[in-house]
Amino acid sequence: MPAERLTEDAIRTFAGAWYTALDQHVPLTDVLDFITGDLEFKVPEDTFLGHEGFGRWYEAVTHRFFDEVHTVTKVEPVIDGDRAEVRVLVNWQAKVWDPPAARSVWLGFDADQTWTVVPGPSGPRIKTYTVNELAPMPGSASL
Repeated sequence: MPAERLTEDAIRTFAGAWYTALDQHVPLTDVLDFITGDLEFKVPEDTFLGHEGFGRWYEAVTHRFFDEVHTVTKVEPVIDGDRAEVRVLVNWQAKVWDPPAARSVWLGFDADQTWTVVPGPSGPRIKTYTVNELAPMPGSASL
């Protein structure tokens, strides 16, 4: 099947769908449809490569964070042929419980990210994903 052409609307819709999938902790096989096999995924704790590396990250975060809510505040794609550089601003809030603590704690961060997006058979796919900055909200526990 040929790859679909990148458009600003498709990329914005894709970004929303990506974060919905993360919030819902959908199965890894479903999340892999959002990324390329040669993904470079850079988050503050490490860099993860390909589906295997991303799978390790996803397994860890879906077992650590709960009640997650990502709110996309900006998606700015710059499309150049069959790729787009996309600036994404997202507010992320979640809870985490560290045994044997009596209660969970709230986390809130504003994330500035840069993605490289390429066309896939059913829409955009993330090729590179970089968290440029993760700024804590007032009152947030630390990661």
